[in-house]
Amino acid sequence: MTTLVTGGAGYIGAHTVRALRQTSRDVVVLDTLERGNKEAVIDADLVVGDIADKNLVAEICHKYKITEVVHFAAYKAVGESMTQPKMYWQNNVDGTVALLDTLIEHGVDRFVFSSSAAVYGTPKSVPVTENEPTMPESVYAETKLAVENILSSPERSAIKSVSLRYFNAAGASSDNEIGEDWLASQNLVPRVMRALLDQAFHFEVFGDDYPTRDGTCIRDYIHVEDLALAHIKALDYLEHGGKTMICNVGTGEGTSVKQLIEMATKVAQRAVPYTIGARRDGDPVSVYADTRLANGVLDWRATHDLQSIIESAFNWHRTHLTGYR
Repeated sequence: MTTLVTGGAGYIGAHTVRALRQTSRDVVVLDTLERGNKEAVIDADLVVGDIADKNLVAEICHKYKITEVVHFAAYKAVGESMTQPKMYWQNNVDGTVALLDTLIEHGVDRFVFSSSAAVYGTPKSVPVTENEPTMPESVYAETKLAVENILSSPERSAIKSVSLRYFNAAGASSDNEIGEDWLASQNLVPRVMRALLDQAFHFEVFGDDYPTRDGTCIRDYIHVEDLALAHIKALDYLEHGGKTMICNVGTGEGTSVKQLIEMATKVAQRAVPYTIGARRDGDPVSVYADTRLANGVLDWRATHDLQSIIESAFNWHRTHLTGYR
């Protein structure tokens, strides 16, 4: 019994691969390495290739006797999705359809999907529940919602799935072995870390005129190790007969960009240099999670707070100034 992790050389994928290996699962990673790092995979088998390559996926299913899949492989930069939408639809949606078709052909019937809270857009109320209407504000978010809809369609009923709508993954592994390479990420925390540690880097906050307490966007930051555990809980749920479902994975706490910068200043004991720029297309105002469904059905909850997240990120980045290079 082997777990296939697509995109397992990426930031969240690599942490999930480690967590799976710690449960004594056999794991194989499929990744193009276009935006992943083979060094982050550590002790799992790595196959370099594309999820849309049906012959390759069929070969992996046969060779490794795949029984379950955790699917991360996707482009994920909000800003890029707005300027290159075709690339996102082809990779994130068309590629996933090809993957699902191959898995069904080979009898693989358990699938955990890396979705996103971005599908909510700016919700009418927070914390946001899974019953909140979906109103994507970026092409990236539209592609995530499209895959959720595909997974719940009658044509894919042979596969039972959990779509994890997770919020803002951040931090690094507790042993400081793997983290989020700032050269390959547009996420806030690695950009803040780079501002602290790379004098040549110009860190810009995208807007301070939002209708929030300090004018900056509010998000729910979840430690990447907590997030990795949620994928294992979802696999366990499916293995024990769970039905297809969608659930939030977050902390339930909203943190503004400026609050996160303040925490980074506290942890690093130095000010974070930044300037204020224009809003970025596709950025919702305020999104944080109602996690009761994940707490109850998956028996999962976040255990790290914001300070723990920032401390782990700062420790990793100051010892990996060139990432995995």
